[in-house]
Amino acid sequence: MITMVVGEVANFAAYAFAPAILVTPLGALSIIISAVLAHIILREKLHIFGVLGCALCVVGSITIVLHAPQERAIESVTEVWDLATEPAFLLYGVLVLVAVSILVIHYIPLYGHTHVMCYIGVCSLVGSLSVMSVKGLGIALKLTFSGTNQLVYPQTWAFTFFVILCVITQMNYLNKALDTFNTAVVSPIYYVMFTSLTILASVIMFKDWDGQDPTQIITELCGFVTILSGTFLLHKTKDMVDGLGRSPKHMDEEDDMYQEGIPLRRHDSSNMRSP
Repeated sequence: MITMVVGEVANFAAYAFAPAILVTPLGALSIIISAVLAHIILREKLHIFGVLGCALCVVGSITIVLHAPQERAIESVTEVWDLATEPAFLLYGVLVLVAVSILVIHYIPLYGHTHVMCYIGVCSLVGSLSVMSVKGLGIALKLTFSGTNQLVYPQTWAFTFFVILCVITQMNYLNKALDTFNTAVVSPIYYVMFTSLTILASVIMFKDWDGQDPTQIITELCGFVTILSGTFLLHKTKDMVDGLGRSPKHMDEEDDMYQEGIPLRRHDSSNMRSP
């Protein structure tokens, strides 16, 4: 728990020093570290597909780091607020709120327990706004610690409010998704949608791609797709062992709940009891 808290604090701080288009995709590195530590500490088998997935994540991360845009110089939290209140980002925010409202009011009550995209859609859409708020708050704290007090500006507290609201909403629906569906299904889909929407929000709000030529932008997108490929490969094959398909501890799970080899729904032990 301590290391988790330290990691989240470091991740929060990273948004104050680097563009979200760089920080967010690099979250895939935690998947690599988890896979390696599970192999060393928990004696879980890291098969050839797992190694390949890790390699793809590393290659994609290096590609993005080498071609990522520079962080724009910001002297006050009011500058971030001005960026957040420009028409383009306001339009994005309104579209996100409308989409989230439709999902929560109409689709989740009807399809939430059968379609994983309902919960993940809410998490990812709200998550993209939470990252922009985290970046604004992080910049305010960075400038404050540097000697320029930003706590006197109401914009700092507005970003704090949006961070708390968005994170609570995001975690609530992510927990519902994990309670309802298999982690191997939720994790890669959530990573793809959350990262894609965060990059889109960052490009709209901070104009990260302004000043970059098409070659750099295409290379960054290729690095992102490479990370996605490695992430999907790791999650898709995490229960396999070399030459045997799924690992023995998962062989007793019946195929009627599997979609392309991965159970879509979580197994509920209560459903297995005799009447």
